[in-house]
Amino acid sequence: MSKFVAILAVTGALLSGNAVAQPAKPTVVLVHGAFADSSSWSGVTGILQKDGYRVIAAANPLRSVSSDAAYVSDVVASIDGPVVLVGHSYGGQVITTAANGRGNVKSLVYVAAFAPDEGEAAADLAGKFPGGTLGQALAAPVKLADGGTDLSIDHAKFHDQFAHDVGAGEAALMAAGQRPITEAALTEKSGKPAWKVLPSYFIYGDGDKNIPAEALGFMAERAGSKRTVVVEGASHVVMVSQPQAVADLIEEAAR
Repeated sequence: MSKFVAILAVTGALLSGNAVAQPAKPTVVLVHGAFADSSSWSGVTGILQKDGYRVIAAANPLRSVSSDAAYVSDVVASIDGPVVLVGHSYGGQVITTAANGRGNVKSLVYVAAFAPDEGEAAADLAGKFPGGTLGQALAAPVKLADGGTDLSIDHAKFHDQFAHDVGAGEAALMAAGQRPITEAALTEKSGKPAWKVLPSYFIYGDGDKNIPAEALGFMAERAGSKRTVVVEGASHVVMVSQPQAVADLIEEAAR
């Protein structure tokens, strides 16, 4: 009888263990930056989905830090469960603000991205260290009816400036589909940074011509990055040229 009872006890323990639901994986919200669009995340998205993550590649309006962050914050608020918030380039400034007040955001991932402190603008940080060549690669500005100005990268200069480690054909498609950003968004000062209270992770290429690698390293160190990955030779669109490395870091942040 004692042996029978022991067998029942072991069987019950095994069944009980199998019945315990595994915690759901966080939803990953990807926020593109200037001169890109949501399709820039396609390679990363495919890897994350294959690994069982729900992914939302948000359409960042690129109009102003405050309004863009409010939009992304609303997206996060609509999600039931934990969120890993990921930003590329200017999108880093957006997630830095959007995460404030959203208790379901568990971590921030900066992909060749700005992580400003309070009172800093993207334009300030881009010029803080030498090496950036974005200014000389911009196309003629487009004047807007509201008095603002839209900025984009000259198609002829896009491959070398923005995506030198991506094939010429793919870079040409990216140039044609790039989303312009207002000059006001790049000069708008940030408010309270969420990276001061949330764990952050950084990945960037040391061949970045939009945001100098020295600036990216400075921001990662200042934010107390839990893990910083520097991809040798990678361009500003490291998520396009090195999607596996970016996805790996996002999954680390999700765990």
